[in-house]
Amino acid sequence: MTFARDAGDAPPPFRVCFVCTGNICRSPMAEVVFRDILTRAGLQDRVYVSSAGTGDWHVGEQADARTIAALGRRGYDGTSHRARQFEADWFERFDLLVVLDRSHERILRTWAPTELDRSKVQLLSSFDTGRPGQADVPDPYYSDAPMFDAVLATIERYVQSLFTQLEPAIRAVRPPKKGFAS
Repeated sequence: MTFARDAGDAPPPFRVCFVCTGNICRSPMAEVVFRDILTRAGLQDRVYVSSAGTGDWHVGEQADARTIAALGRRGYDGTSHRARQFEADWFERFDLLVVLDRSHERILRTWAPTELDRSKVQLLSSFDTGRPGQADVPDPYYSDAPMFDAVLATIERYVQSLFTQLEPAIRAVRPPKKGFAS
């Protein structure tokens, strides 16, 4: 992944990556939901949003069909997603790495080259300050459609809380002059 650095091009002021195991269920849900929230708020040009997995099992694949279906039932489009694996050099490219469970948190913090990079790794559920909840977003991969719907509802709540906390800082920065490439 590279950000355009041509004259006049700049990466968005803030860059977020959601990380789960294979990047076909939970992290694509979070990415799609966060993008939607940013778009509805008119802030889509101020934040670069991505997702990745800790493993390489599904690289290049579309999101799981049950993920796409669950997103579709809630009015989101997840059809353009293609799975990627998180790479260690991404630490310098992202401001916030939002993990979906504690195993991802342990893995990314182990991979982080510096203490600053370790501090970028945050559990998605930690942003839900209004209601204490579970630490991990359950992995629906070995379950059925109702579980995917339930996981998406949890992710929507947590991602909205994340946005609520980030929104003042996002609004305070100017968007880039031109688009960017990833």
